[in-house]
Amino acid sequence: MTEDANLLAIGAVSSRTGVAISAIRYYEDEGLIQATRAESGHRRFERSTIRRISFIRICQQLGYSLEEIRTHLEALPNGRTPTDDDWERLAAGFQADIDARMQRLANLRDTLDGCIGCGCLSLQRCSLYNPDDAAARLGAGPRFLLGDDPADV
Repeated sequence: MTEDANLLAIGAVSSRTGVAISAIRYYEDEGLIQATRAESGHRRFERSTIRRISFIRICQQLGYSLEEIRTHLEALPNGRTPTDDDWERLAAGFQADIDARMQRLANLRDTLDGCIGCGCLSLQRCSLYNPDDAAARLGAGPRFLLGDDPADV
């Protein structure tokens, strides 16, 4: 039986993506990518794996966890190269989340620029001030920086 010339060895995938071989193995172990085995037992990857790995790297740089990335990748077909429509559906799933993240970052920037380094910590106007941890009932984390209104407590 001959090996499929369209399949790539793990070293070739590593070279094309800039991702270490150990990371490629990890992505496979995590179910983010799939490999077949050659007669020799070596991993072989579809060329579309290069796009998947590039997608994973971009998502990681944007702060997405591997679990979040896996959830999105499950929308792509296994066993065939994703089409433009497949990628468009995947992108649409990210747009609302990315918009929300950008808004939170803008709010954080706008809130902190008057506070960090000023030293005043004016309890009358400080958006970080949370007397007696009253905002804890709204959830974990810095509730006012996450968008909750102090009037809600």
